[in-house]
Amino acid sequence: MWIADHWKEYEVLDTSCGEKLERWGDYLLVRPDPQVIWDTPHDHPGWKQKNGHYHRSARGGGEWEFFHLPDEWSIGYDLPAMPGAGTSQTGPSLDPAQPRSPQSGHLCFRLKPFSFKHTGLFPEQAANWDWFYHLIRCHPLPQGRPVKVLNLFAYTGGATLAAAAAGAAVTHVDASKGMVGWARENAAASGLADAPIRFLVDDCVKFVEREIRRGNQYDGIIMDPPSYGRGPKGEVWKIEDSLFPLLRLTERLLSRDALFFLINSYTTGLQPGVLSYMLQTVLAASRGGQVESGEVGLPVEGGSLVLPCGASGRWFRDQS
Repeated sequence: MWIADHWKEYEVLDTSCGEKLERWGDYLLVRPDPQVIWDTPHDHPGWKQKNGHYHRSARGGGEWEFFHLPDEWSIGYDLPAMPGAGTSQTGPSLDPAQPRSPQSGHLCFRLKPFSFKHTGLFPEQAANWDWFYHLIRCHPLPQGRPVKVLNLFAYTGGATLAAAAAGAAVTHVDASKGMVGWARENAAASGLADAPIRFLVDDCVKFVEREIRRGNQYDGIIMDPPSYGRGPKGEVWKIEDSLFPLLRLTERLLSRDALFFLINSYTTGLQPGVLSYMLQTVLAASRGGQVESGEVGLPVEGGSLVLPCGASGRWFRDQS
């Protein structure tokens, strides 16, 4: 499991009865989590000091209840300085003696509670940010050209900011205009307003098809697809039917010197082994390199429990 254990302004304080108690900066939130099937005592005092509680409805969806919670607030994350930090599995060997020229490693995220329990950030993804941040920094490309990264289904830009902070030129694509605007604000808050980031509101599949026709290529690709969704013109996305065809299509955008390909999944049926098989079939079989997959998780305060939060599959080229 890859564990996002470098957070200072976020933590899971306790879990019980289908819910998790989290600290987001100065505020405590209680949100549902389908992985929490155990019934344990609510001993942590934070359960009674919460600032927001998302109540799931038996009819589907739910609603927030607030207790002295601001409309918006921010938390920060510091990308680790040393190679390999923040992960529980090993990736490719890194050479810190030849780093790229990174921006500041401090990221800042604007938060606000909105539809279906979300806050605008998936903190478990920090384990992946740390991984590709060091890949980009420590493996210069031929002729010293900048690493180009494509972030599909890019949401509010956590992965975009981590790649940009490492010195990459990033293309950020999401079908939601509101999410892209939110990502721009996070970039500005992180001191990356002038970084080489293209923010695009577009259907990810159609964008990839156009990039293939244009002959554009990328050195790193990140995919964080939803289980189900619709594009700006009503295009239907269902991950079980759409992910593998998109992976085969997007592989055509990888450059000859590509560093990595990352797929994230929050869908129960797409276990780590499924992601490994797809990456082996589409990427490793033709390009070589290595594939690894695993759960991503968040440590729970005061014990050895790590809360599973989805799965990730990684392809990376052999480093010699």
